[in-house]
Amino acid sequence: MRGRQPSVSRIRVRAAKLADVPAMLALEALFPSDRMSVRSIRRFVTAASARVFVATGDEALLGNLVLLLRARSTKARIYSVVVDPQARGLGIGNRLVEAAERAAKCERRSAVTLEVRADNAVARALYAKRGYIEEQRLPRFYNDGADGLKLIRNFKGRNP
Repeated sequence: MRGRQPSVSRIRVRAAKLADVPAMLALEALFPSDRMSVRSIRRFVTAASARVFVATGDEALLGNLVLLLRARSTKARIYSVVVDPQARGLGIGNRLVEAAERAAKCERRSAVTLEVRADNAVARALYAKRGYIEEQRLPRFYNDGADGLKLIRNFKGRNP
């Protein structure tokens, strides 16, 4: 994203298209580790077992999310969430997660799980606000050796 931040009212979340792959790859390059390859992104965008959402504003791709829907699972899994660092604070992550949760409910999933870096306080606060709770600690989960947390949000009843 170059120049000024887009207006919050101009930000839209939609299903990703193959034409979005280069911009998604450019977003991945902004982060130091655990990046997806162009092959992985293309596979997710076209897979029946995944839903990929992008957030756009003023013609720029500002973020994306990959939701996995395994055939024999009652849960959906948020595999990846990326937001352009220059677009932080606009609610993009929240809107992407909200879209993923709607998709999971439409697919009759009982919960959404995800992994998050234990040291990512901003993401953890977002997930806590949306009702995610810690299910498991994941020592040295990330490529750089950072610990992770497995979080879950149950749709029916309460979280365990």
